Amino acid sequence: MFKSYLIVLVISMAHLAQSQQVTAPQNLRCDLLLHTNTMYANGTAIDKSLESIRNQSKKYQFAAITSKQPTFSWEVDTTIKVISAYRILVASSSQLLENQIADYWNSGKVKSTQSRAIYTGKPLETGKIYYWKVAVWNEKGAMTPFSQAASFYYGEQNPAEFFAHYPLTTELQLPIVVKKTGTDTYFLDFGKDALAQPQLHLTSEVSDSIWIEVGEAIEKPYTIHTNPGRNIRYRKLSLFVEKGTHDYSIQWPADAKRNSRNPILMPDYIGEVYPFRYMSISNVKGELDPKSIQRRMVYYPFDEQASSFTSSDTILNQVWDLCKYSIKATSFTGYYVDGDRERIPYEADALINQLSHYAVDAEYSMARRTMTYLLYHPTWPTEWSLQNVLIAWNDYLYTGDDRLLMTYYSELQKKILMPLAGNNGLISTQTNKQTDAFLTSIHITKPFDGRRGLHDNVDWPQTGNYVGSEKEYGGETDGFVYRPYNAVVNAYYYRNMVLMHQIALTLHKTVDAAFYERNARRVYDSFRTAFRDLKTGLIHDGDSTSHTSLHANMFALAFGLVPAEDLNVVKQFIKSRGMACSVYGSQFLLDALYDSGMGDYALELMTATTQRSWYNMIRTGSTITLEAWDKVYKPNLDLNHAWGAAPGNIIVRKLMGVEPLSPGFEQIRIKPQLGKLTFASLKTPTVKGEIAVTYSINEGISTLDVVIPGGTTATLYMPNPLGKTSLSVDGTPIRNESKLGFLLIRNIRSGKHTVVLK
Repeated sequence: MFKSYLIVLVISMAHLAQSQQVTAPQNLRCDLLLHTNTMYANGTAIDKSLESIRNQSKKYQFAAITSKQPTFSWEVDTTIKVISAYRILVASSSQLLENQIADYWNSGKVKSTQSRAIYTGKPLETGKIYYWKVAVWNEKGAMTPFSQAASFYYGEQNPAEFFAHYPLTTELQLPIVVKKTGTDTYFLDFGKDALAQPQLHLTSEVSDSIWIEVGEAIEKPYTIHTNPGRNIRYRKLSLFVEKGTHDYSIQWPADAKRNSRNPILMPDYIGEVYPFRYMSISNVKGELDPKSIQRRMVYYPFDEQASSFTSSDTILNQVWDLCKYSIKATSFTGYYVDGDRERIPYEADALINQLSHYAVDAEYSMARRTMTYLLYHPTWPTEWSLQNVLIAWNDYLYTGDDRLLMTYYSELQKKILMPLAGNNGLISTQTNKQTDAFLTSIHITKPFDGRRGLHDNVDWPQTGNYVGSEKEYGGETDGFVYRPYNAVVNAYYYRNMVLMHQIALTLHKTVDAAFYERNARRVYDSFRTAFRDLKTGLIHDGDSTSHTSLHANMFALAFGLVPAEDLNVVKQFIKSRGMACSVYGSQFLLDALYDSGMGDYALELMTATTQRSWYNMIRTGSTITLEAWDKVYKPNLDLNHAWGAAPGNIIVRKLMGVEPLSPGFEQIRIKPQLGKLTFASLKTPTVKGEIAVTYSINEGISTLDVVIPGGTTATLYMPNPLGKTSLSVDGTPIRNESKLGFLLIRNIRSGKHTVVLK
């Protein structure tokens, strides 16, 4: 009898221990890459292991880790409130790792609250495959099981590409509509535009040529537009098909005109691509099987399931879908480029791409690769040079990895353009300070369109003839008056000083940090002296003009240059101008509106149905964001420009309010500004794991449901426009802090929580 009770007791204790066991870490990343063990053959993921490449490395594509000291990072379960320590094992074979033998690095138990670490083991050898796993300790000192093993290939270092990246991938897609429009003609619609290649599996009764047409627009139902506009694509070609059943791949010719301007070229393992949604096939001898025509879409690896958003506003939902797909579809080169027209990276495109990419997929390598390229291949606008620091800071804020800042710190110092500063502390491109030595230092070595040097941009295009009920001036600069000292350029300059102060502190460069802090104060004071209207408090465009544009004021507001006493007048002026900026400028307009408490108006702009709106892009038939609001504003626009996808990040960062409070999402802010919405639900990925936010209002009760990733802390802002006071968290009433229309709840630990305001 005693033995039976003992057995039951042992079994019960075992079950209790198992039920209390914490979950192993998951989603292991090496140098921020999640899928370092995935193999591709000409863009198609294949079921092969890294070991199989030892003698066939040229046949397959895969991500190669190249940094001397890779970073390891991982996610932990939401039941882990605080990480107290970790242990990493790195081995040269999977068998060694299974036996807990780490012949390259055994970190031991390292006390840390972070879910990342830098490799400090034996020097890694080029051409070898390594295996690693990690375990962590929670706040109670309980150790998790080790994670599943991850592997990576260690490749040769490439100074031009310091950080690892994935190869391009492809996806075979069937048309969603196949319509026979004649005795031997078929029309196909793939549903969305994509940079792609046709793949045909045809059965023909005779050997003969067929005609293939592809395009991005239709003229009427089932008819591709043959003359849609200068950069809206249409192409017709012939294909010789043989009698019987055969497979055919269309090999697009390279664009010689574009390729003369140093674009990003497609890799040989992918080949050339062309943007199209629609296809027409004519002179077909025999019936066409709808499943015999496919499209091979090319893009950078993208997780469709990583993010989602829906709300009580159907237009906003469509705008989200448009912007999310735009990030995937325009990633076809592996860099952030300006669409298909030039295929050249531009700093402004890269900044908006970066923020929206982070919002819809936890992917960081493409932004790093693009910024590294742009540091040494800059473009001509003054403001674009000043965007490098913003991109670098975003990288650190979202990843928590300071290596990009550390590696390119000296280059970032050059990109802030301090040699262009005058005695007033402001910078100018028009005071003869752009010497050959200066231009060489920022890697501008040849003229751009016949002009060498930086030129103030403000917005693009600068000129244009179209005006109307939604537009007072031609171009997209709201009539901006260009003077030697430019308010928009110097708003960027001030923001660079503020961020360089933060970057220097991050890298423990205290002398530099103090220097940039002093300069930030000086630029702030000089900006007010040079550009502020003494009577109205508005911002003038330049130092010697009284003209006041949307741009001068919205950039000043977005970058913290409007003092409290001027806020109301600046905000009202900005609202009076409407959407008097381009799709690029809208990023900073919306940022400024949300950060200054004008979320209701920002939502109006994002859900507008006017010609200058995202809904207009949808209405015109585009499935990727446009280069401009409409063809009338930029006749040579293209239909695949992700710098028009600002709502992709604004919905996440500002409307739903999910932003990192500290680098790497160690601390999170969730501050919904939902305007007229009665319901909104978001899922967004981070380097720490998924964040979910759902907000609803029902019969006067506001409910905020959140999921906070493991090992993180959040500050919640509960919207409280009516001044209610009955607040509970997970059913428990709490005392709260009131701030500008919100109730603050600090130090919310990981897990699922429900906040109710009655």
